[in-house]
Amino acid sequence: MTGRRDGLMRSSSNHSFRMSRIVIAIAIGVVLGFIFAFLYPNGLFRSDPPTSGRRLSKSDLQMASSDCESSERISMLKADIIALKEKNAELKKQLRELSQKLLSAEQRKDNAETEFLPLVQQSKAGAFGTVKASRTNPNVAPDGSVNPRLAKILEEVAVKKEIIVALANSNVKDMLEVWYTSIKKVGISNFLVVALDDEIYSFCKSNNVPVYKRDPDEGVDSIGRTGGNHAVSGLKFRILREFLQLGYSVLLSDVDIVYLQNPFDHLHRDSDVESMTDGHDNRTAYGFNDVFDEPAMGWARYAHTMRIWVYNSGFFYMRPTVPSIELLDRVASRLAREPKSWDQAVFNEELFFPSHPGYDGLHASKRTMDYYLFMNSKVLFKTVRKDANLRKLKPVVIHVNYHPEKLARMQAVFEYYVNGKQDALDSFPDGSQ
Repeated sequence: MTGRRDGLMRSSSNHSFRMSRIVIAIAIGVVLGFIFAFLYPNGLFRSDPPTSGRRLSKSDLQMASSDCESSERISMLKADIIALKEKNAELKKQLRELSQKLLSAEQRKDNAETEFLPLVQQSKAGAFGTVKASRTNPNVAPDGSVNPRLAKILEEVAVKKEIIVALANSNVKDMLEVWYTSIKKVGISNFLVVALDDEIYSFCKSNNVPVYKRDPDEGVDSIGRTGGNHAVSGLKFRILREFLQLGYSVLLSDVDIVYLQNPFDHLHRDSDVESMTDGHDNRTAYGFNDVFDEPAMGWARYAHTMRIWVYNSGFFYMRPTVPSIELLDRVASRLAREPKSWDQAVFNEELFFPSHPGYDGLHASKRTMDYYLFMNSKVLFKTVRKDANLRKLKPVVIHVNYHPEKLARMQAVFEYYVNGKQDALDSFPDGSQ
């Protein structure tokens, strides 16, 4: 009895325990239901209700408008993509056409070279030490239509297609007189004055000096009539072009120069440009190795440089070649763009600067004149007049370019070398006062 009673009691206890677990589970379910009902009143997996049968809120309208704009934007982007694809196809087509044209041009060039080479005399390179390149570019074909009036004057005045040319206005009248007097004294006939105003034109005519007055050019003539030395000097690069186009070699001369011999007897004519130098000895005139010292570089502190003193743009011989004409064009163009630039600096930069990134240098051959024959006034007054042996030399020309009192020194040079006055140069200082 006791065992049965214990079994019934255990069975009743187990049943009560199961009932308690069910009640607890129901209670937890009810509590969770209340919580989800509170947190998610519209359901956990709701979908937007249909708009029909209810009023649209402001936010609904904004969302609808945004959807429309996005659709329009997508349509526009698609249209742009289609247009870009079409443009890209067109560019590809043009590129193919250009490539074909370039290929065709290269083929024609190759054919032309193939046909031309047999016409050119070719030779093999000689033995070591015997090879010498030519520096003499061919002359351009004369074009008389450039300036028929000037062409007629040059036919009468030039000798062997060569001529001395000087530009002058009334500001340099006195120096011009010494200039042409020395030329006539030597017996030079092939020289010409480009008169920049009416006074100089009349002055030359009355003194039997070959003269040429250009046709009116307001931009040039205003400078020519009233400009100073530098302004007038800049004009020559434009004016000389016509002389070269007509097929004449030009010896350009400033008027602050005294002639003692005929310069055409002392030219080499092997280069496009043959110029007087501002140098005063062999190093400065013909070039030298100058060492730049930068101690901060240590072992590499010494950098070797090549230097040469500039060519004088007031006295140079120019043959009628393409590089010569290109030089005139380059200098004239730069002076027009840079009115404050000094023509001599521009002249040398265009003549000497090599090709480098962003710049194509001028391929012109050049020669430096003998500085004892074609002498500047620094060489004369600082060196030559103080040396007994050098005083015996007779230069071809003397250019008073280093001194401001030009007329007085020109007259003294004329007295010393032409009239034999031995003390004519003694009163002047080496430099300017």
